[in-house]
Amino acid sequence: MNSLVNSVAAATSSIETKYAGVIDRAIVLGSGLSDLSLDGFETIVKIDYMDISGLPRATAPSHKGEINIVSNGVNVIALCAGRHHLYEGYSAQQVTTLIYTLSQLGSKELIITNAAGALNPDFKPGDVMLIEDHINFTGHNPVQGQDQRFGVLFPDMSQAYSSEHIAQAQAAAIKHQVRFHKGVYIGVLGPSLETSAERRMMRGFGADAVGMSTVLESIAANHCGMQVLGLSAITNLALGNKDQQPDTIEEVLENAAIAGHGMTKILNEILANE
Repeated sequence: MNSLVNSVAAATSSIETKYAGVIDRAIVLGSGLSDLSLDGFETIVKIDYMDISGLPRATAPSHKGEINIVSNGVNVIALCAGRHHLYEGYSAQQVTTLIYTLSQLGSKELIITNAAGALNPDFKPGDVMLIEDHINFTGHNPVQGQDQRFGVLFPDMSQAYSSEHIAQAQAAAIKHQVRFHKGVYIGVLGPSLETSAERRMMRGFGADAVGMSTVLESIAANHCGMQVLGLSAITNLALGNKDQQPDTIEEVLENAAIAGHGMTKILNEILANE
């Protein structure tokens, strides 16, 4: 626990030396989504993860590893290009150090984006899924071993994703004709992709999309009282049926970029109305 507390304190202090104001909300940008831009927002400062004490390095492909703090004169948003994963060898608390740090900097809302494989046969690569709930299949939890410095010992996760924010995202998607679905995200450890049998099992559990991030970040955000909106870029078909084809990182990134255009429309609409 002391390790997490010290890391969060160090990271918070590092960011405050470059930006001393309050961050209203934060957006974590997943694979292939690092170039998201927000209409009407101008950059205040960019901070490389390497320059933030206490924060692990981001080593995953297409993850820049930087925070772009932007403002439209009213709201300040931290665009976090890159995240940390269990499959990089980090602990659950290292994976979520950034989330706890953003909370300490004042962020009350967290928007999480990710790239995910479609377990639901109605989904297509390039679609956007609004996360209604998740299944933590990683075997890890960032709250394990903590005291109550960041939040209650047993944080409730029955409404992990804000219904109000989901409704806003849905309205924005309809307005801008973004192909979207609502569904359940299942988070796995990685980095190996799932077997076909595992994918069929996960679909049987009620999951609609699978990925290697998000669930621990959502737990940490809920733990420290942040409202969460989750958006998945559907990048590949993970049906586990007889027609299952091998997946490539090139395909994932290409389809993440397509879905990213839709996500950008959704986020710009939401943020323009606040």
